[in-house]
Amino acid sequence: MSEKKMTSSRRGHLKSLMLAIAKDLLEKEAADLITEKAAFIAENCPAPVLSGGLPELQEMLKKLAQTIDKVDEDRYDAEAKVKKTDKEIEDLKMKVVEIQGIKKPALKKVRMSADAMLAALLGTKHKASMDFRANLKEVKKEVKEEEEVGDWRKNVDEQSGMGGRMKKFQSA
Repeated sequence: MSEKKMTSSRRGHLKSLMLAIAKDLLEKEAADLITEKAAFIAENCPAPVLSGGLPELQEMLKKLAQTIDKVDEDRYDAEAKVKKTDKEIEDLKMKVVEIQGIKKPALKKVRMSADAMLAALLGTKHKASMDFRANLKEVKKEVKEEEEVGDWRKNVDEQSGMGGRMKKFQSA
């Protein structure tokens, strides 16, 4: 079953309707906020009574200063509580990361020559080459002189008997 696609004109019409509804809701919310603010001010901030003498005004100013101090203390306490909870949240996030562990990405196998590795490590400033074969020492093989091996039967015949044994002692 294929679903019917919405035409662009229908999509545009629905979008404009949604925007109009959202605009009405925002205007209503702003009006509600203004009425809430006016009600809060009327409840918590009574209109000042300015009829009276200097002592009454001074008394009213003292009360006003006390309420300002109380509000400042409450604000400071709220800020301290927010900072404390933020720190706890950060600590918990760190614990979560420690528990889960850091996932290491799978490394790709890269084929690189020794010269390319040096260039990557040292950068382009250093021009070192790794021609290992050129740096090797040449080792010359010494040819060992081997005694000629003759017929072993001759040696046995020559050394047999007293005469052969005497030759051994005399040559040594």
